[in-house]
Amino acid sequence: MRRLTIPGATAILLMTGSTVFAHPQSFAHSHASGFDAGLYHPLLGIDHLLAMVAVGLLAARAGGRAIWLVPGAFLACMVVGGIVGMSGAEFWGVETAIAVSVVLLGAALAASRNLPLGLMLAACGLFGFFHGHAHGAEMPAIAQPALYAAGFVLATAALHALGVAIGRFSIKTAARQSKLRFSGAAIAVAGLAFLVWS
Repeated sequence: MRRLTIPGATAILLMTGSTVFAHPQSFAHSHASGFDAGLYHPLLGIDHLLAMVAVGLLAARAGGRAIWLVPGAFLACMVVGGIVGMSGAEFWGVETAIAVSVVLLGAALAASRNLPLGLMLAACGLFGFFHGHAHGAEMPAIAQPALYAAGFVLATAALHALGVAIGRFSIKTAARQSKLRFSGAAIAVAGLAFLVWS
């Protein structure tokens, strides 16, 4: 039996998310209420799925404090963005910003060198804000927004952890690192597709 390769894992990730975006502004998408809905939601929107795993991959490749600081920045700013979205504040181009985040995260992963930690924190924080805002803007219509938010944050953290685990495995050999960069390129291409469709 063949071992699952990094490109193979990327292909599985690309197929497990919904073929539609996770936000109703671009495509029809219904939300249930409560913790379960929030938990499943990041897994069903391929744009979120790829971005969140890519954050973990980048953090693992950078190593050191980045392993927890980079996902932490994304999560913290996602919560802030969610609160801003719930308040009714609107921003133009949120869906475009989310698609761009997938492109840039994938491109950063495809590069042979790590970005400076400060730049990674700023970028992932900004991306997290937009991902959070998109969902915060939806939450007032949900019957149990606090439970939904808790599920969403937990699922996001789990996807970051998955990315870190895959990343730590991938940096052990030059061949795996090459496959990791290939996976980053595939994520960037997916982000470009999201930009075309948004």
